[in-house]
Amino acid sequence: MVKSDFKNKKVTIMGLGISGGGVGAAEFFAKAGARVLVTDLKTRGKLRESLGRLKGLPIRYILGKHRQEDFKNADLIIKNPGVPNESKFLALAKKSGVPIETDVGIFFDLCPAPVVGVTGTKGKSTTAFLIHQILKRKYKNAVLGGNIGKSVLEVLPKIKKGGLASPSQGGPVILELSSFQLEALAEKKKSPHIAVITNIFPDHLNRYSSFAQYAKAKTNIFRFQKPEDFLIIPEDNRLLEKLTKNARSKKIYFSKIVAKSIPFLSLAHNAANLAAAIEIAKLFKISRKEILSLIPRLKLLPHRLEKVGKIKGVTYINDSGATNPGAGIEAIKATRSLFKNGRLILIAGGEDKNLDYSVFAGEILKNADFLVLLPGSATEKMKVEFQKHLARTKNLKLKAVIDAPDMKQAVIHARRLAQKRDAVLLSPAAASFNLFQNEFDRGEQFVKAVKLLQ
Repeated sequence: MVKSDFKNKKVTIMGLGISGGGVGAAEFFAKAGARVLVTDLKTRGKLRESLGRLKGLPIRYILGKHRQEDFKNADLIIKNPGVPNESKFLALAKKSGVPIETDVGIFFDLCPAPVVGVTGTKGKSTTAFLIHQILKRKYKNAVLGGNIGKSVLEVLPKIKKGGLASPSQGGPVILELSSFQLEALAEKKKSPHIAVITNIFPDHLNRYSSFAQYAKAKTNIFRFQKPEDFLIIPEDNRLLEKLTKNARSKKIYFSKIVAKSIPFLSLAHNAANLAAAIEIAKLFKISRKEILSLIPRLKLLPHRLEKVGKIKGVTYINDSGATNPGAGIEAIKATRSLFKNGRLILIAGGEDKNLDYSVFAGEILKNADFLVLLPGSATEKMKVEFQKHLARTKNLKLKAVIDAPDMKQAVIHARRLAQKRDAVLLSPAAASFNLFQNEFDRGEQFVKAVKLLQ
């Protein structure tokens, strides 16, 4: 397959979205000479930002609905990873003999460079970001993409053929891959040359019928690897050891390290993320000396335990990327370890993904001094779990729970509760789609609200 294969083809993009994936796909096919039609159930108003990025390109739009003819009469359907496979419109396309692809599937068909794929329930974005920063030291043309704000097709034109033997000509591609994207890759029987799994714990159970099904989707990252490929997983992880026992690739283990020269990188899970990145660097022949020289200059992504300000002695931390209880628990423990002499005011809550909040509720009661809750179905589940814990537990740390209607009010409540040396942590442990466009919008609203305190 080559890019010119799409010239004059009727391509329907199903799901423009607001996260960048649909935008990248639409732009790619329009510039390849295809006759592109974008269809999305969201209205023009909700898609304003995405539509603005495509301004000037020859693209037709059907918004607020899907039409049968756009699926029956197309030459190719590009499905957004968030679209359920059970969609009646996809079934219609299949019945009509129209091939269905995803942006990541097309990318793997066309990419000329080796691919490092990173997945996991928590830490995959940070790990991919760290890998990219380290590899760029030697491979100037290393490219970062995937489920990290840019469509894989958006970065495809920047990729040059190269790899381990020819860093001056080209560089590796580092992709963050979600479980949805990995399902799409499995349909093409493809996996990245180098696969990294940071961890696996329950998430997206509103999409998957069980944790086992979700974990199985994650294993697609190594399912089609060859013996000469590499699989990198954390040591002492029984679940991942079991899930990867039949992997055909070479298995490499990473362990947590301490990197105190980076603010907040000494937190346990970021140390693990850096450890995984270092194992990748070794595969690409980057020396230990080079790696150590880079560590003090490494940056971290926003919305992942991001220190956004210190006001009147109170530190404000944005961990909006925590969209499940496991991630929230890690954030609470990590923040508590850094602020042993202060109190923890937690802002949490949002929409449920059919997840269990019993352990998360217990962690809050033991480790948070005050809790400010954003509205949503996950919040209601948390409250039920609090009552269960309170019925059987005494001597709890939590002193008060406050409901807030929105982020601005949540931050105002937190400010009133906080004293010098305290930490205010936004770590929702839930989805964001009831009040916000996505978790990034949620984090940005937190940052904006904190700035208004100054």
